[in-house]
Order: sequence, then structure tokens, then C-alpha cells
Amino acid sequence: MTHFFRSVLVTLMLAAHASMAQAPPYDVFPKTEPPYYQVRYEASGQPSELIFPVKYTVWIPANIQTLRGIVVHQHGCGEGSCSSGLTGAYDLHWQALAKKHQCALLSPSYEQPTEADCQMWCDPRNGSASAFDRALTDLGKMSGHPELSEAPLALWGHSGGGHWCGGMVMTQPDRIAAAWLRSGVPLFEANPDRGSIQPHALPDAALRVPMMCNLGTKEGVTVTEGRFAKVWPANRAFFEKVRRSGGLLGIAIDPRTAHECGNSRYLAIPWLDKCLKLRLPVEPGEPLREISTDHAWLAEPTGSTAISAAEFNGDRLSMIWLPDEDIAKAWIQFRQNTDVADVTPPPEPSHVIIDGNQLSWNAEADLQSGIEKFIVMRDGEFLAQIGGENRFGRPLFQGLQYSDTPIQPLAKMEFTDETATNGNEHEYAIITINTAGLKSKPTIADEYSK
Repeated sequence: MTHFFRSVLVTLMLAAHASMAQAPPYDVFPKTEPPYYQVRYEASGQPSELIFPVKYTVWIPANIQTLRGIVVHQHGCGEGSCSSGLTGAYDLHWQALAKKHQCALLSPSYEQPTEADCQMWCDPRNGSASAFDRALTDLGKMSGHPELSEAPLALWGHSGGGHWCGGMVMTQPDRIAAAWLRSGVPLFEANPDRGSIQPHALPDAALRVPMMCNLGTKEGVTVTEGRFAKVWPANRAFFEKVRRSGGLLGIAIDPRTAHECGNSRYLAIPWLDKCLKLRLPVEPGEPLREISTDHAWLAEPTGSTAISAAEFNGDRLSMIWLPDEDIAKAWIQFRQNTDVADVTPPPEPSHVIIDGNQLSWNAEADLQSGIEKFIVMRDGEFLAQIGGENRFGRPLFQGLQYSDTPIQPLAKMEFTDETATNGNEHEYAIITINTAGLKSKPTIADEYSK
């Protein structure tokens, strides 16, 4: 885009935002206090700087002296998706992944107006990369973790967010531990049909970054017409370019969805967990480690079976790459019906407090399966269940928006026993149930003491 046309667009966008900055849907967001930190930047009119306002929220796990990395959860294009980013850092399931690897969890929210060109943020070269780096520096100062500005990144992005994550891999590969691209990839060739999208180069360093293309089967695989029909051809072209060049790239086609994220987190989180284990340096500040291909598994891009690379005798670069047998088994389950198995129960709740007839508690999510609901027990008997709904996939305690983030207002871990009898003391307990239906051990409530 020429500086002239960009300056015209910037002028129009700034004029639009002059009367709507922090207007709905961007003016309602969860309360931010430690361990959450937040910064917001206004739109810029300078060349090559971000033309939209943007808010960044980060969650920092407790008792971490030095962070080893950052898990970034990036929303997609449009007002609905952009506003969904306001809750990304509050997602208990994604927090479990970040905490395991001593990482922060960060979620941007670009304040993109309706009908605006989202390429002005989802291409990192248009100012969003520099705004992102500015946020890491400022959030590092606010949180007492200055290492945020240099920490490796594990990226997850939906739609335009996938384009942003892939663009970060192409432009800054040495800082990216892994990237999950849901329904959006960067392009390597100019395409007049794609408007302002500019092609990327494929540097050699990007080939060492593990990436996964994830899309719904209704995005051009089994449904070849409609709004999202071009997603699969774009993913296939991206795969051909990267994999043929020797890149570590997989494809996971969701058999149930179109553009919505559905149950993709039940493969994305284990995959990122494995990549972080293999890629993060032992000591913070050291370079990212390269992944050995000795344990790799391979599969057909649209298939549903996988084979050890050591046993495969064909053209390896025509097959998708999976890091090992564990992920291959999860990938097979996902390809069949998205029901990735989990045999481990979730962590039991903590800090269960009873104050009169009011219960409150804390809980960490199960890494594999998150939290579906809580069971409230009274005197050893079932009393109630506290859980969310999800029209996009498995039921979740926090609910789920189209772009894979919790619903507002955020679900609270609390319950009032309206049937308690005055003068009678009861023993209460809370049980966590994950989305695989497995129960935690019960945690008995302690009486609140002022």
C-alpha cells in the first residue's frame, strides 16, 4: 500500500474513532488487577504504525521468578472477534498450559470498526508487531517481569489472527517457539482477490518453527462454496510451500466445524504443550532449541491415520509432520470426531470457603480437558452443579465464544445454598469435572473466619 493511500485510510479511521474510542463493544472488559495487567494504546496516524486502538491483557502465574515464555492467544477479524480478545487472558484452560511452562498468557484486543480492513492489524508489518513489542515492555514494567520483552512466543491465532501468527513466524522466526494457525495463514504470492494482503517471504529460520494449520472441514474441504470456501486452498498452498521446503508443518482438519473454533483447543493445547517442552531453553535467555525429527510421525493432509516416519518409505515432504506418537494419537482422535481422549482427573479445587450459606472456591483447569462444571456436595450428597454451556463444542464452565475465549461476564466460582436450614450446620465439598467427564477429589469447605 502506498503512503498516500495509507495516509487517506489512516485519516478516515482516526476520524471514525474520534467519536467512538472505547465505545461498545470495546468498553466492557473484565476487572484487571494482579495477576492481570493491561495496557491500551490509541490509534496512530504515523506511517507504518498501527491505525487502530489496541488493548493488551496479560496473566502472570503466581510464584514465578523468571518467565520462560509467553503464550499468545490472538483473536480474528471483525468487531465480534476483536472484542472476544478482551477475555482471552482469563481463560482457565489456556492458563493451565502457560503455568505448566512458567509462561505468561497474553491476549490482544484490536478495536477494529465494522467493515474496516483488518489487514491493517493482522499483517504484523502494518504496525501491530511494533505495538505488540511496546506492550511487552510496558507490561513487563507493570508486572515486575521485564523479561517479557525478550521471552519466546508460543502463538495461537484464529482467522486473521492465524494470518498474524504466521506473519510473525515469517518476519521474526527466531523468537517463535511454535504457532497454531486456526483458519488463517500468511500468503507467499500476491493475490488480487485478497485486497491489501501483501505476500511474505519464507526465511530458512521459519522452517525450524513447528506450525499447525487447523481449519474446519466446511471451510473448503467438504463444503466448497460459500464465505469460507477459500480457507482450504490457502492452507493447502501454504502447506505445499512450507513442507516442500522442509518445514515442520502439520494440518488438522476439524470434521465438525466451519470457521468457528469448536473443540480445536483439545488438540491445540496438547500440541503446544509438546512443542514448548521441546523448544523452550533450559535457562531463560538462551536460544530456542531445535526439534529433533527422530520421533516424528507422518500423515496424509486430509487423512485420519498416521505412521512413524521411521517406518514410512514414501515422499515425506508430501505428508504432514507431527512431533511424536503421543500427538499423532491425539491427532487421529481429533480427525475422527474431535474427542481427544483424557484419562487423568482434573486438579481438586482449593480455598473452598463457607460463609453462612455462601460458598466460594478456586480451581485450576485440567491441562488436557479444561473444566466443564463443578459439583456442590452437602453432607455427602449431591446439591447442585455449576457449569457453562457451549454451542460451539464441549460444555465449558466459562462458556466459549466463536473465537475460543470465555463469555462475559466471566463465570464465578461461587454458590449460595438457598435451601440451607437455619441453625443446622452442614459439611460442603466441591468437585471439579473436566470436559472428558472425569472427577477430581472433593475438597471440603472451611468455615470463613473474619
